Amino acid sequence: MKSFRLAGVVCLLAIGAFPATQKARAEEGRGAVFVMTNAADGNQIQSYARSEDGSLRWVASAATGGNGSGGTIDPLHSQGSLRLSEDRHLLFAVNAASGTVSSFRVEGAHLVLADTVNSGGAFPSALTQNGNLLYVLNSGGNGNVRGFRIAPNGHLQPIPHSTRNLSGTSTSPTAIEFSPNGRFLAVVESATNKVDLFRVFPNGTLSDLVANTTPEPSPFAALFAPNGTLIVAGTANTISSFRVNWNGTIETVTQSLPTDGTATCWSVITPNGRIVYAVSAGTSNIAGYTISHTGALSPIAATIVGANPEGSTNLDTAISRNGKFVYTLNAGTGTVGVFSVQSDGTLLSLGQVSGLAASAGLNGLAAF
Repeated sequence: MKSFRLAGVVCLLAIGAFPATQKARAEEGRGAVFVMTNAADGNQIQSYARSEDGSLRWVASAATGGNGSGGTIDPLHSQGSLRLSEDRHLLFAVNAASGTVSSFRVEGAHLVLADTVNSGGAFPSALTQNGNLLYVLNSGGNGNVRGFRIAPNGHLQPIPHSTRNLSGTSTSPTAIEFSPNGRFLAVVESATNKVDLFRVFPNGTLSDLVANTTPEPSPFAALFAPNGTLIVAGTANTISSFRVNWNGTIETVTQSLPTDGTATCWSVITPNGRIVYAVSAGTSNIAGYTISHTGALSPIAATIVGANPEGSTNLDTAISRNGKFVYTLNAGTGTVGVFSVQSDGTLLSLGQVSGLAASAGLNGLAAF
């Protein structure tokens, strides 16, 4: 399918003509998608309004107040460089070259810069949020994490004594994620094949880490399913699931299922927690797996459930809040891939939204 710009549909009916249930349904169907340029000469967020049919319409650009790393393909080497808050009222972004983190207030598909603060380390590359806590992963040097309190207006306040180092030197961390209950913070170290688990204390600080060596080779992305299962995808083109114990150790549930792609790095879980999609940049395709109540993973159909055009180099991925649409950031072609989630979990391509700079260091995708 050739590349095209997707436009929203203008409804000519007056709002008062909608019954309350229809209006609520229409509002649920609409949303937004955000892309981070990661530009070295001024990082920006590109905003798109999402229509009920999943199509996108570019709305505006918003400066982060900092500089990205620049580069060509995947310079941040991370998942979660652009993160929406759980209530979708705030958006957080890293400015890798500036060593800062920016927060925005979300007003539909429009953004208002709220704050830009020092990340507490070198080369911030990923973020995670739970309640009024935001933690940033600084991947420069040996890597560390630092916590912030989030004010209702989006301002960020550093939490004293919240900085924690990772397990050793040259860890090459790639992902950071809160557990659904907010009791654990997980960090992936791709160079050491480890998943670090920290306990989160009531004051927002962290315990010492528990370093878990994972059977998932070259781990990259980490996500928690709503049932607490930790799912890790790796650049060895496999995906695994783990149970997290109270003491911060992990137990394997499903080990190293193949993704049937190359350069598998990013993943997304459907809002109902039943499916995880893993994106492979080298083959520009997407693998799909069901998640059981025990956390076990099973391939959907023949594993590959969707594909972008060859050369797309799809990186980060996101899903709409209603679980109906999956989006991919196609860094090689400067497009956003749009997919409709089918009843069997496969993905139907709806085309690509053009207009971004190809091979220009794009990193970070978020949607609601």
